Amino acid sequence: MLANPLQFLTQTNKNENMNTNTKSKGYAGKDENGKLNLWDFERRPVGDNDILIEIKYSGICHSDIHTIRGHWVKQQYPQVPGHEIAGIVTAIGKNVSKFKVGDKAGVGCMVNSCMQCESCKSGEEHHCETTGMVGTYGSPEKSSPSGITQGGYANNIVVTEHFAIKIPDNMDLKHAAPLLCAGITTYSPLVRENFKKGDKIGVIGIGGLGHMAIKLAVSKGAEVYAFTTTASKKEDIISFGAKEVIIVDSIEKLNPYRGKLDYMLSTVPYEYDVASYASCVKPYGNFTQVGLPINGLLSMNNFQMVANRVKYSGSLIGGIPETQEVLDYCAQNNILPQIEIIKANQINDAWDKVVNKEARYRFVIDAATF
Repeated sequence: MLANPLQFLTQTNKNENMNTNTKSKGYAGKDENGKLNLWDFERRPVGDNDILIEIKYSGICHSDIHTIRGHWVKQQYPQVPGHEIAGIVTAIGKNVSKFKVGDKAGVGCMVNSCMQCESCKSGEEHHCETTGMVGTYGSPEKSSPSGITQGGYANNIVVTEHFAIKIPDNMDLKHAAPLLCAGITTYSPLVRENFKKGDKIGVIGIGGLGHMAIKLAVSKGAEVYAFTTTASKKEDIISFGAKEVIIVDSIEKLNPYRGKLDYMLSTVPYEYDVASYASCVKPYGNFTQVGLPINGLLSMNNFQMVANRVKYSGSLIGGIPETQEVLDYCAQNNILPQIEIIKANQINDAWDKVVNKEARYRFVIDAATF
């Protein structure tokens, strides 16, 4: 009797329909060349280990564009993208213990894995060694009425509770959404680097991921050098805490920084001159690539890499425990993405702006407008 009556009614009504498909609506790509359009579709019923999230906000990631436009592999359509999802739990399965109705919850880049292999058991579900992780959208999924997972440019999502993240009470949902990809993708390699306070860290590409990399590195005491091709971002980048901004309008602009940095992180999602940037790192230092270019291909001048003695690696998002860690860390330290809220009918325009480097710095869709 003391419970919120709206919450009680929501839970009761949802539980009556647990065995039926979940009605959804969102914006879907119908082919690799077209625009996204409104689409009514169905998700699986809420199972015993599932939660139903009413999506409030969904971030736009460059990966959404790459995927729907077939830049990596051929896709199945219609497909709803979106893997930066924040909302409110409106129904739970009978075995769910991590969430209750009314909780804030988020979903990032994956919604399932085998949960049996060593990687899964050690909290690296994104490196599942058997089935591979099941991506939040576009992955084959027998339980999905459409045959593939459908993402967060929508009004709701059904997800196994293990793959949902608890959003701290003191964090607005609109700020939580981008942390579920842009946040974890940059946080994970930075934490693995275990850099010392005062270390010089370079960040290449200051967009949705890059601006979070700056904020996170600065929060842990790094001296950050930001490399961008967009001069108009300079004042913003300084406000994020960077010590210096290098406008790379020619590759010669890198010369003064050769061998000067302790570590470098690149978020660039297209092919570029990796070796010249990597040469800014001290010998035997680390360079990590998190941006995924078209077809995953990067070219690298190995003469330069042999000479600079820099260790190159890639990094893919992070596991569920580490994703929870970055949400908690950002909430505790008030590290928030810089966002622009848009309506659903602005998605296609926002995609164009992302490609043209005009985002400042993460577009976040108000799901109430679907």
